[in-house]
Amino acid sequence: MTTRIFGDIPGVVEGDEFQDRQHLHDVGIHPPLQAGISGTANEGADSIVLSGGYEDDSDLGDVIVYTGHGGRDPATERQVRHQTLTRGNMALARSQVLGLPVRVSRGHQHPSLLSPTSGYRYGGLYRVEDHWYETGRSGLGIYRFRLVKLTADLFGPATREDSESLGPAARKLVTVQRLVRDTAVARQVKEIHAFACQMCGERLTSPAGAYAEAAHIRPLGAPHHGPDILTNVLCLCPNHHVLFDLGAVSIQDDFSLIGMDGILRRHRRHLVDLVHIQYHRERYTCGQIVPFFQAESR
Repeated sequence: MTTRIFGDIPGVVEGDEFQDRQHLHDVGIHPPLQAGISGTANEGADSIVLSGGYEDDSDLGDVIVYTGHGGRDPATERQVRHQTLTRGNMALARSQVLGLPVRVSRGHQHPSLLSPTSGYRYGGLYRVEDHWYETGRSGLGIYRFRLVKLTADLFGPATREDSESLGPAARKLVTVQRLVRDTAVARQVKEIHAFACQMCGERLTSPAGAYAEAAHIRPLGAPHHGPDILTNVLCLCPNHHVLFDLGAVSIQDDFSLIGMDGILRRHRRHLVDLVHIQYHRERYTCGQIVPFFQAESR
């Protein structure tokens, strides 16, 4: 069995070009000869190829909004079915959870100024910052993945998922899975709730004071463009912030919780907009909680 490599491939640098998919396979950049996502639901994704096959893709260079696989008619290449969070899509979601780097290559048919005129070009390492479910241009459900470019040497040399090397583990810089923003709005929400989680009620204290996190219901920035206002922010403990961002818990219109028992704790000074709640529920849970850690083998 071939050992999966996460990170750059030794001897290959960003900007290197390759004649075809066979060449990408031979050097280890992207092992599959056809699939656009390399990886498994258990291990995570190590590589993707942008080939221009999905109309909903967006490539801004440092930020890529990538459409997951599945649901296309192989004869017409048109979307004919809803995508599911399985196989390659689950692999990318798993990489988000584990914080694994993903190699990105662009094919000549991909409509980007960074794409080569022929063959494929290696574009470097990215991290999966977010993923969600939405209706694509075809009118069918698709999974979207927001990938953000990693700075040089962030992950160091490529790493193998085995135990070949012994001795102390090498130290390396890693990234968090979400931004913990401390805006005036975030501070106000925390103070209103006395730093108690609106889902579980837990209040974390330390010698330096109480701690909680502000979770934007509709995420900030492209492509979600959520506003940084009180009605779009929740006060959550770190555990429920992560679970909320990953779609493992959400909220019904009556403020009962999905994925856990209870009801969202509210305060008369902090109104929560149902429009944002519905946006999160539709894109991050598809109307139901997705069993994130029930990985599907390939």
